[in-house]
Amino acid sequence: MKQSTVATTNPASLRNWLMFIVPSLVGLLLFVTPVKMDGQFTIPVAILAGGLKAMLKPQLTTIITVLVTFTGLMTVITKVFQPRFISDHPFMASLFDITPLWAVVRLLGVLFILCSYFQVGPQHIWSSSTGGMVLNDLMPTLFSIFIFAGLLLPLLMNFGLLEMLGTMMTRIMRPLFNLPGRSAINCIASWLGDGSVGIMMTSKQYETSYYTQREAAIIGTTFSVVSITFSLVVIAQVGLEHMFTQFYLTVCFAGLVAALIVPKLPPLSRKKDEFICGKVRTDDEEVIPAGHSALAWGLHQALDKVGHISNPLKVIGDGGKNAIDMVFGVLPVVMGIGTIALMITEYTPFFQYLGMPFVPLLELLQIPEAAAASTTMMVGFTDMFVPSILAASIDNDMTRFVIAALSLTQLIYLSEVGALLLGSKIPVTLLELFVIFILRTLVTLPVIAAIAHLIF
Repeated sequence: MKQSTVATTNPASLRNWLMFIVPSLVGLLLFVTPVKMDGQFTIPVAILAGGLKAMLKPQLTTIITVLVTFTGLMTVITKVFQPRFISDHPFMASLFDITPLWAVVRLLGVLFILCSYFQVGPQHIWSSSTGGMVLNDLMPTLFSIFIFAGLLLPLLMNFGLLEMLGTMMTRIMRPLFNLPGRSAINCIASWLGDGSVGIMMTSKQYETSYYTQREAAIIGTTFSVVSITFSLVVIAQVGLEHMFTQFYLTVCFAGLVAALIVPKLPPLSRKKDEFICGKVRTDDEEVIPAGHSALAWGLHQALDKVGHISNPLKVIGDGGKNAIDMVFGVLPVVMGIGTIALMITEYTPFFQYLGMPFVPLLELLQIPEAAAASTTMMVGFTDMFVPSILAASIDNDMTRFVIAALSLTQLIYLSEVGALLLGSKIPVTLLELFVIFILRTLVTLPVIAAIAHLIF
């Protein structure tokens, strides 16, 4: 499960200090250091991903289409023929020997991406508002992030930094959220960069038995928050960019309220507090022994962690596996689920009907144009940006403000975060994600409405 607290070598050796400090500083620089670029704050990993996306732009959709198609073909070959070169190789088997349900989702992703790339078949599949949007707008961004975040995450996760910061943050995260202190790092990486980075970190830490089922599910659905950059895009879409400070503070406060309440309700409250290996958490690995300060014990944990690393190159090599796992395992799922979700949104009144029960609640909260606003309440489950697109046609500033803020605090949307969670090892189902989405809506809407009445 977790590393022993007895180091194999002198914990405070120069070798251990260097192995802790150098990779950790580079990881902090890449993942959580804000950098201003083109007038907006971002993180260096996002800049690297953007550079790769720009460099490969003419060929990127072709590359992604080939990779997703290859993944589907290898999945079929594995399920039908069970070749030994895959079944005897644990990493290959984890990529291609998947459950029948996920094999179907993966093959749907292949079908949708081929239709969208070649623009063949029903237009409902490949139009610019469904499969075409997923392939041309979302997938290139995810691909670029997966490559760099996957390759570089070991710098942040494997060289003691999470052990040190986790120990120091446990006095905040445990009392407030009953989560390990290290989960704060997932939140920071999402907040400054991209929510998909936070989900990647959470999934990998769950797979390596640092998080229990309950902790991974809560962190993945609660703390993979929306980046500052995307928040700027959303508020600009509804024409209220001059109110960004009030808007973002509202989103943060409502998100904090949801983080305190929603994990205490089903389905998250019913998740088992046991690790992926089946072992139940019986202690807190971040408990600080008597006579130690948080910083001193955190440093001890960090140096002990790197003291057990015999081959640093192997740790770096794990980053390559991370990137491959995300590209081959998650991209087809995003294509499949994201396209289906957008087709339902675009071509059926399904989410409009689901939004009707919110009309009385919106009227009770005295939100102007309640009927028009209700149509945006549930559509955010498919894509986070769609509510702001619909809200742009609403005249009332306060209503647009509420819709834009709510779309960010709802957090779970199938075109990216939802599909990433479903494609990861984090133990959540589609129905559970929908219930969590509803709960986050019901919890944060009154908070946002109250703040909006104070502002407007």
